[in-house]
Amino acid sequence: MQTYVCTACGYIYDPEVGDENAEIPPGTAFEDLPDSWVCPLCGAGKGAFEPEN
Repeated sequence: MQTYVCTACGYIYDPEVGDENAEIPPGTAFEDLPDSWVCPLCGAGKGAFEPEN
């Protein structure tokens, strides 16, 4: 699965891990995250993320 990096702080969203603090279970693709989801480190919205190479 594709990982995404926050361009504001460098946090990497890994869909295989999810986001436990936001109750996002492992296996959740970035595209399937709710629009209200924000970076757990800096609070940036989904629009601040880019696919990681």
